[in-house]
Amino acid sequence: MQEVRTSDSTTLSSFIWKVADDLWGDFKHTDFARIIIPLLLLRRLECVLEPTKEAVLKQYENEKDSGIDLDLILPSFSGLPFYNISQYTLDTLGGTNTRANLEDYISKFSANVRVIFEEFGFINTIHELDKARLLYRMTRQFAAIDLHPEVVSDRVMSNAYEDLIRQFAASINEKAGEFMTPKDVVRLATKLVLAPDEAVFSEKGVIRTVYDPACGLLGFISDAIDQISQLGSTATIVPFGQELDPKTHAMALTAMLIRGYKSENIAQGSTLSNDLHRDKRFHYGLANPPFGIKWEKDKPAVEKEHKELGYAGRFGPGLPRVSDGSMLFLMHLVSKMERPENGGGRVGIVLSGSPLFTGDAGSGESEIRRWLLEQDLVEAIVALPTDMFFNTGIGTYVWILSNHKEKRRKGKVQLINLSDTWSAMRKSEGTKRRFLSDDQIDDIVREYADFTETERSKIFKTTDFAYRKVAIKRPLKAKLVITKAKIKTLFDQKAFEKLDEAQQTAWIDYFRELISQPNGGQQEYTWAFEIVKAKNKEEGFGKTTKALANAFIAAFMERDEDAEPVLDDKGQVIPDTSLNDTESVPFGTSVEDYFKAEVLPHVPDAFIDYSVRDSKDGEVGTVGYEINFNRYFYKYVPPRDLHDIDADLKACEARIQALLEDVAE
Repeated sequence: MQEVRTSDSTTLSSFIWKVADDLWGDFKHTDFARIIIPLLLLRRLECVLEPTKEAVLKQYENEKDSGIDLDLILPSFSGLPFYNISQYTLDTLGGTNTRANLEDYISKFSANVRVIFEEFGFINTIHELDKARLLYRMTRQFAAIDLHPEVVSDRVMSNAYEDLIRQFAASINEKAGEFMTPKDVVRLATKLVLAPDEAVFSEKGVIRTVYDPACGLLGFISDAIDQISQLGSTATIVPFGQELDPKTHAMALTAMLIRGYKSENIAQGSTLSNDLHRDKRFHYGLANPPFGIKWEKDKPAVEKEHKELGYAGRFGPGLPRVSDGSMLFLMHLVSKMERPENGGGRVGIVLSGSPLFTGDAGSGESEIRRWLLEQDLVEAIVALPTDMFFNTGIGTYVWILSNHKEKRRKGKVQLINLSDTWSAMRKSEGTKRRFLSDDQIDDIVREYADFTETERSKIFKTTDFAYRKVAIKRPLKAKLVITKAKIKTLFDQKAFEKLDEAQQTAWIDYFRELISQPNGGQQEYTWAFEIVKAKNKEEGFGKTTKALANAFIAAFMERDEDAEPVLDDKGQVIPDTSLNDTESVPFGTSVEDYFKAEVLPHVPDAFIDYSVRDSKDGEVGTVGYEINFNRYFYKYVPPRDLHDIDADLKACEARIQALLEDVAE
């Protein structure tokens, strides 16, 4: 078969997509990814090992009976952390015993590669392909693809994986690209995280760790390694990651092994409920956790850690609502920052708009924002243009965090608005219709580094995002109006319903007699308590309670703005709960001064509920934090002049009239 040379991801993924056509009929299209991706990985591994294969086999023959652990010897001959000691290649499997030969081929890989195919369940796939009489054909087609590193770079391979997964997922209407971050977004976030440390990478003997807790296909980690390498740095980069999906994890392991890194640094499992890098901290954290994904499966472990460990764990500040776990990843990354005395940590995380403003004062989300800002961990937030992602057109944001801010940034947060900064794609990919060019990314990074205010860059104090939610009450002004219709509603009140039949009859007869008297149906609000007390243990009425008085109030009360405020038995004004309101007072502003200036002129009888206080500082009002980009970057656009609108309408009428005249003719 003629060799197929593919040096770009589009050509490669297009070719492999065509290869998948052979599976139609024998397999469902939902099975294509689990068949095609492992074969692609196998061919890539084969091409990477090809230059040293003979040397590895020769050394294996020399040492196979020595009793020495081959994992200690053969990697030095393969030049990589893995090896294969089979005589076979995809091209030499043969058409007679293809299944047995392929199984032998895979079994002769080192253990760190075998686990990759185990996570795909590839042995079962081999059996299925053999049964369908497609195994030999598929292996021959992949053997013809030239995936040698000098022809297809690691970045091209990673892009090809993403293209294929997105196409396979889109073909069955799954959430295509739910864990994939567009390359331009990866590049921007990574540059923003690394930019302040460029000088560090010029030093000798530098070791830096990079971590992604939702690593997917290692887009962030690979880009960080590449960017540091492009700086001409000799720094040693040690990557770490964790991935939930076993098949995606298998592809990530392959990428790490081919790059020469330890595959055990890329763990498989749920980061939120089972942090497999529990005792580690990292210099750089990068992630794009799934948007709007429920974390109910992780809920028991997360809630246990929050309750038992508090701030000594990852989730001390609070817990977001269970419908979106992205803020859990945010807190997780902060907890993994290297300590300042060891060089400090920096984080770049891509989030939806929800973590900026979801949750009222005192909620889990607001408390998380409060902690991040009061601890001065948020350095910058960048609003990306819409239509930047493959599976969603919503607005997205890059948060940059640091636990060792420059002096000029302390107590400050930089907001950068890129809503009008983008380039149009020639051909959309899913919902991705826009991208950031390299020049645009470089301009953004420079603007971030300058730390000055421009049209799209604004700088705020951390407390500018804070407010106090103060409870505002108004007095209850009401009277009791007793009517025949309202007397019937007494049976809807639990306290009245609990009375025995004789007691109910006594009260109903009493109310009927009362309303027959002049003005007997109109009573003061407090009359209900007075009459219940007066009738207590009177013949027929039995023992009366305060609950019964409240039942009468619920049945007979009518609000009356002309009435005097109702007082309780201590002389305190009773608030009207139906008129409860709140005011968001800017942080640092006197609550009383704000109340006098903004509330009393409009509602003269309002008063502050001083019992509602913040749980942390004890002051009046609950402290909340929110970051509203629209508020800070809003541009007023005046309405069009009425004369211009009128002229347009007249022109439109004239066109319609002309069309009607043409029809009439």
